[in-house]
Parts: sequence; C-alpha cells; structure tokens
Amino acid sequence: MTSPLPAPASRGAQWAVAARIYIPALWLGLIIGISFIEAPLKFTAPGITIPLGLGIGRRVFFAMNMAEIIFFIALVAGSAKRAAGKAWGWGVGLVGLLLLIKTAAIRPGLSARTDAVLAGVSDGGSLWHYAYIGVEFCLTLALVALLLMAAKRWIRITGR
Repeated sequence: MTSPLPAPASRGAQWAVAARIYIPALWLGLIIGISFIEAPLKFTAPGITIPLGLGIGRRVFFAMNMAEIIFFIALVAGSAKRAAGKAWGWGVGLVGLLLLIKTAAIRPGLSARTDAVLAGVSDGGSLWHYAYIGVEFCLTLALVALLLMAAKRWIRITGR
C-alpha cells in the first residue's frame, strides 16, 4: 500500500530550501541594520566628526560588502542544489547584478568622494550617495521577493 503523503525531501534538498529562506532574511537584516539605520544615525551621535564618521563608514561598508558577497555565493549554491524555477533564477540574477553594480561601480565612486572630503577638497554629498541608496532599495525589494518565493515554496513542500 502506498502512502498519499509525499516522500520526505532529502537532507540536501531541505538545506537548499531552508537556505533560500535564511540567506535573504539575514541579508535583509544586514541591509536594514547598516544602510538604513546605522549609517544615517552615525553622524548624529555626539562627538562624531565627519572624518571619524567617514572612516567608520568605510570599514563598516567594506565588511558589509564582503558579507554580501558571501551571502550571494551561498544563495547561488543553495539555488543550484535543486531547481527552483525561472522566477527564482531571475531573482537571484537580479540580486547578483545589483550587488555587482554596488560593488564595482558605486563603491569606487563613493570612495573617491570620501577621499575628497577627507582631503578638504569637497564638502560631502554627491550623486554617488543617491545611487547607492537607490541600488540598496532595489536590492532590498529583490531580497524581499526572493524571501516570499522561498517561504511560499517551504509552505508548499512542508505543508506548514
């Protein structure tokens, strides 16, 4: 007699589905905590000068960018374990493209701007900041979409 219930997924498949939930969720937490909370508030703290805030920001955003690259690699690895569908593939591709734009195009421009402010040649503020915020917002939306797709799949697979 056969069971009407589906066979339990293998450990590898379970890990892949779980990774599709955990990685975007952790990445979202990183973006919200650093880009949308810490960065704007940093300059309002007593005793923080522009050079000190920029120095801290450089270190924090470099570390954040390294974590994002690791998250992206893990996301791709979790996606490769088991087919996730076309929408998922496009979502992961979009996340990768946004990360590439942020890392290879925008961060160098921000770095040059920071150098100019620290050298006293500029008073700060630039289109690079707006570009970074825009890409960060789009990345946030793409990660939310991935998280929702993964949660929907998890519910469908586990029946929870």
